[in-house]
Amino acid sequence: MDLGLSGKAAIVTASSKGLGFSTVENLINEGAHVLMNGRDEKSVETAARKLGKPGKLITFCGDITQKAICKALVEHAVGEFGQLDILVANCGGPDSGDFESVSESQWREAIDRSLMSHVFLIEAALPYLKKSNSPAILTITSFTVKKPLQNLILSNSIRAAAIGLTKSLANEYGPMGIRVNSILPGWTLTDRVDQLLEIRSKSNNSTKKLESETITGSIPLRRMAEPDEFGKAAAFLVSPAASYITGVMLSVDGGITDGLF
Repeated sequence: MDLGLSGKAAIVTASSKGLGFSTVENLINEGAHVLMNGRDEKSVETAARKLGKPGKLITFCGDITQKAICKALVEHAVGEFGQLDILVANCGGPDSGDFESVSESQWREAIDRSLMSHVFLIEAALPYLKKSNSPAILTITSFTVKKPLQNLILSNSIRAAAIGLTKSLANEYGPMGIRVNSILPGWTLTDRVDQLLEIRSKSNNSTKKLESETITGSIPLRRMAEPDEFGKAAAFLVSPAASYITGVMLSVDGGITDGLF
């Protein structure tokens, strides 16, 4: 199936590893031009070399919780590609912890990471997306907006706000042809999940292996996802092949989320 991504220009933030990296890889393999972003220059350049797609891939280092960085990032992409068709707004997850253990500064950092980074990126990208004939915005959130996890009070709370933003923008910009969706990834084999398993094992006086087995036992598919499985879903959702899909919060979680919706 041709997703219609050839020649499209995309930005994928927080994409030097994990879910973001897989999204970049799948977009490039489908023929898109992509800007890869991360905060650490060495990590970004290493990831870019791994993909080995000169002419299809550019990089931009910077902290996307900063409004000025988001504006500069978008302008760099448009300057290099001459257009912008796709924005994938992704950012590293907030700290773990329960309500009484997290500080005010952690709350503010979580808001910046998991909500305001989306706001700043979308705000900067909109003038260019309005000129595209197939514009798409994708926010990356988490299945925890539907199934909150213990010891993740910040993620459970702030990512839910990002979902509200996503649905509101889908309604607001639908008449202009701009599609806005979100993916709610479940347990995926990334560095972030490895860190969470480490935290859970210490909290439960257990091991990462046992924690992983407990989690996979609760997933109907009985395994965690590979990052590429997320990347393929993301590439489809931002592509012209998904031209009538907007305002959707797509669970890519192996069926772990209970409920019909």
